[in-house]
Amino acid sequence: MTEKMAGKFYKRVLLAVIMMISLMITGCAGMEVSTGADKSVTSGQRSGSDLKVHFIDVGQGDSALIEKDGHYMLIDAGERDQGQTVVSYLKNQGVETLDYVIGTHPHSDHIGGLETVIRAFPVEKIIMPQKAHTTKLYEHLLDTIEEKKLKITLPEPGAVYELGGASFQILGPDRDYGDDLNNWSVGIRLDYGSNSFVLCGDAEKGAEEDMMANGLSLKADVLKLSHHGSSTSSSGQFLDRVNPEYAVISCGKNNDYGHPHKETLEALKKRNIKAFRTDQSGTIVAVSDGSKVTFPGQNIKDENVSHTENEKNASQTGEYVINTNTKKFHLPDCSLAASIKADNKKISEETRDELIQMGYEPCKSCKP
Repeated sequence: MTEKMAGKFYKRVLLAVIMMISLMITGCAGMEVSTGADKSVTSGQRSGSDLKVHFIDVGQGDSALIEKDGHYMLIDAGERDQGQTVVSYLKNQGVETLDYVIGTHPHSDHIGGLETVIRAFPVEKIIMPQKAHTTKLYEHLLDTIEEKKLKITLPEPGAVYELGGASFQILGPDRDYGDDLNNWSVGIRLDYGSNSFVLCGDAEKGAEEDMMANGLSLKADVLKLSHHGSSTSSSGQFLDRVNPEYAVISCGKNNDYGHPHKETLEALKKRNIKAFRTDQSGTIVAVSDGSKVTFPGQNIKDENVSHTENEKNASQTGEYVINTNTKKFHLPDCSLAASIKADNKKISEETRDELIQMGYEPCKSCKP
């Protein structure tokens, strides 16, 4: 190892040690907690342009650009390979500076592209949860934040921030969720006039219960479904509390997880919530004039809440051949299944989705 490489290695080790010690003692060295001057979202708005919320199509991931009166906020940026896609989209929208960047939680399909974004634009404030992660991608993001001499603001439920003539309030995370990264997701309610939007990353039912219990308003016209429409999120109680007219689902076409799940789509249909999906419509833009929300260029059709073959397969129960060594599962007649060694071969009756949640991947040949 050269002297230069060794120096870089020890610098990374020192940075990781400092961050872990800071998380245990002070809540994170170099991070600041913003409490917000007011614990309630103000409704007084200045005159100006409409509020626009862009749900950017980043495949199987999340990214949303919010703009009001020439001020911009970005929430997540998809996987690392989507970073340039997000940068190009922001530049096409006239973004020169980002007032806020929110990295909802450390999963790669949310923060993967943020390093590219932060290198491309001046950023005034970064909001991320107090949850360290050990992936190189997360470490690179922290390195970039340090290089840009930025500080991380911890999300405090109830804190309110202004974005031009709009404002947003932090809804969560409410407590320490251990290694359950999804529930660490930063949740916000965005307000402009009488319209509201709720976006909560990948928050699952446990975090939703905490948000319902913390006394903050969840009512919104538009709900960005958490965890890409997974059945692990968007409980019936949470949907009823938010009571949205519209739902937006950010997910990849024919994704391996069966997102959005059939149960979630049925829950939306039962409540007459109109749904838009990036896997069907690409990037989706919602526009609020302060009194009503519209989706220019989008048509709401029955297929927005229909079940694709991928969704059906995700919920089907049947026999799958699993390889305990490679952590892949196959259809019984798959040629690759026949070649699995007896010691590693098992027959499973779990659903496709249950196998994925157990850490198995579908075979790319037979596509179970």
